[in-house]
Amino acid sequence: MKFLDLAKVYIRSGAGGNGCVSFRREKYIEYGGPDGGDGGRGGDVVVEVVDGLNTLIDFRYQQHFFAKNGQPGMGNQRTGKDGDDIILRVPVGTEILEEDEETVIADLTELGQRVVLARGGNGGFGNLHFKTSTNQAPRRANSGQEAVERTIWLRLKLIADVGLLGLPNAGKSTFLAATSNARPKIADYPFTTLHPNLGVVGVDGVEFVVADIPGLIEGAHEGRGLGDTFLGHVERCAVLLHLVDATAEDVVEDYRTIVHEVEEYGHMLADKPRITVLNKIDALSDEELAEKQAALGAEAGPVMTMSGVAKSGVTDVLRALRGKIDSNRLRQKKEQEEAPEGWTP
Repeated sequence: MKFLDLAKVYIRSGAGGNGCVSFRREKYIEYGGPDGGDGGRGGDVVVEVVDGLNTLIDFRYQQHFFAKNGQPGMGNQRTGKDGDDIILRVPVGTEILEEDEETVIADLTELGQRVVLARGGNGGFGNLHFKTSTNQAPRRANSGQEAVERTIWLRLKLIADVGLLGLPNAGKSTFLAATSNARPKIADYPFTTLHPNLGVVGVDGVEFVVADIPGLIEGAHEGRGLGDTFLGHVERCAVLLHLVDATAEDVVEDYRTIVHEVEEYGHMLADKPRITVLNKIDALSDEELAEKQAALGAEAGPVMTMSGVAKSGVTDVLRALRGKIDSNRLRQKKEQEEAPEGWTP
């Protein structure tokens, strides 16, 4: 399945049906009086979070969504049928934005969430509503309310516990393949990963979700390379796993490049808990590994080591990630318990 995380959509609610001008026509009743019914209500345009989706690819092939109009009222005081709603089904983690791509209408982070994007118009009153003691045969009825049209953007931000960061070819996809059932493309050249991948990782009987995004390069926050397009997918992660290629000539400079891009990107991404790992250690001698680990540790603090190919040190990294995730969940639970009643973050 192809991956799509941004889609432009045109929506229109249903217009309300017009009220009816009608008079009772019955044998032996000369002056039957007004009996025009009301128009039906127009359908809404609703977005709903459903299970089983992890991409917005369906919106590549259909961008226009129009709800049904309400039917006009009829004689004998019959109200027109309401128009059918139309539902846009999206995956968990979808943001709905205004046409300017900046104003957030809704952030859908839970299964089953529903948001009405465009309400249908009310139906017009039939002439029965306008009958008075001085006007017993009104020939007036209301028109239904007009439809609401708007253009919106759908933007998907994957919801994962761990986000992988690193330069292209740092071993992120290899790590994901070694620790989960995900099968991302792996090759010995930069930008092998062209779209995000999700994998369910387990350690000590506990599972969590890891997101692998395309590698970052210098200037990614300004749109260079592929990283800027996909950094949003790690905004929701509880912890970041920063992989540094141990075979690089200058591991410290590689580390600084990623940290700078994350800080420049903003959105509080730089404030997230982070674990730094020196990867591909199977390709180094003990002396080279000790030298590079010491140099990187002086810059980044504690540095773990592993080899995604040889799977050495992987379990220790997973346990460290689990500890960070658990701490984040406890913190969120405590914040919710201490929050004022009725307040939602």
